[in-house]
Amino acid sequence: MGYLLCFLIFTAACYSVKAHTEALCAAAVTGCGESALKLVITLAGSMAVWGGILNLLEKSGAAKKLTKTMKPLICKIFKGIKKDGEAAEAISLNITANLLGLGNAATPLGLDAMKKIEAEERPGVRTSANLTLLAVINACSLQLIPTTVSAIRSALGSENPMEILPCVIIVSAISVTVAVLTAKALTHGR
Repeated sequence: MGYLLCFLIFTAACYSVKAHTEALCAAAVTGCGESALKLVITLAGSMAVWGGILNLLEKSGAAKKLTKTMKPLICKIFKGIKKDGEAAEAISLNITANLLGLGNAATPLGLDAMKKIEAEERPGVRTSANLTLLAVINACSLQLIPTTVSAIRSALGSENPMEILPCVIIVSAISVTVAVLTAKALTHGR
């Protein structure tokens, strides 16, 4: 995928240089302007706040309590992991990050959870629990608070950046449900 993206960027740049050199230079200068910087600062602030909250959950022991609350659901979805193991706690933190709409914070938590799942189940073998976590929980993530999208909408001047909340909850709930059922059907017995 990285090679494809590099090829597309290179092709677009070559075409632009050949056909529209002045427009390319103007876009490069204005693209890094004030609005892009404002967007980056807004996203960084939002990620810092919510990432800090996730860190507090873990350090305070609230993550363990959250794991106990989510344990029936986690054990039903991720068969083969220990109920009181480190993988269950890592999965609950990953799910929490996704619920808060923190895709960037959820990714490292998901990778950590995958390592812990692998260590608990069969070292060196990717299992249906890993597939479910990676492909379903991270890719389709159920979001209760679309933090990143709201921060982008706010940075771009939306008067009500959270007005998308009902749509996000409905669509993400449907996508996660379909994805979990599909993953279970495809990995049945593995």
